[in-house]
Amino acid sequence: MTVKDNLDKIKAQIPIDVAILAVIKNIPLPKICEAIDAGLAILGENRIQEAEERNQLIREKYPSIKIHFIGHLQTNKIKQALSMFEVIESVDSYHLAEELNKRAQKPLEVFIEVNTSGEASKYGINPEEAMGLIRKVSVLPNLKLTGLMTIGALAENEAKVRECFNKLKQIRDEANSKGYIGVRHLSMGMSHDFSLAIDEGSDIIRLGRALFN
Repeated sequence: MTVKDNLDKIKAQIPIDVAILAVIKNIPLPKICEAIDAGLAILGENRIQEAEERNQLIREKYPSIKIHFIGHLQTNKIKQALSMFEVIESVDSYHLAEELNKRAQKPLEVFIEVNTSGEASKYGINPEEAMGLIRKVSVLPNLKLTGLMTIGALAENEAKVRECFNKLKQIRDEANSKGYIGVRHLSMGMSHDFSLAIDEGSDIIRLGRALFN
């Protein structure tokens, strides 16, 4: 199947208001172009070095494309990240947020990454600390906090996976109830669990294998 075939199949399964972010780690440039030509408007990069090699090529051909950074961002890579991405989805500490705020030349859209599964292999702030980070990030003048991001549990137990996604929704809803109404997006769900994520309120799903295989 082509990328367009895969995209059409996915679109038939999801609500129209759910955005599809194409995860392009290790994907050849022609395949990425195929995805954009098929109608995808958002790309997701995991690695700064890989993004640097092709960012300019993508933007020259598709100037309206939006690229999110969804990997773990080290502070020594902030300068490159600010020059390449419209959205940083992986802010997981106030230190990182402060450094982004200091160096941003214009308002930068960010999401806070939350480790809802509790798995040591995953990045993200603990759910119990998320509300405190939302408060702090929301007052940084060069950052625009618009969403939360998580990765579901690596489990075959559907209830456990749902619990991760529901936990992120609860944090978003609590933030909204406390006046942080700009925190609206929930970036959650990948190729193997996006249907569950959508059931729990996701409006951005991050797909790699489901699109490109």
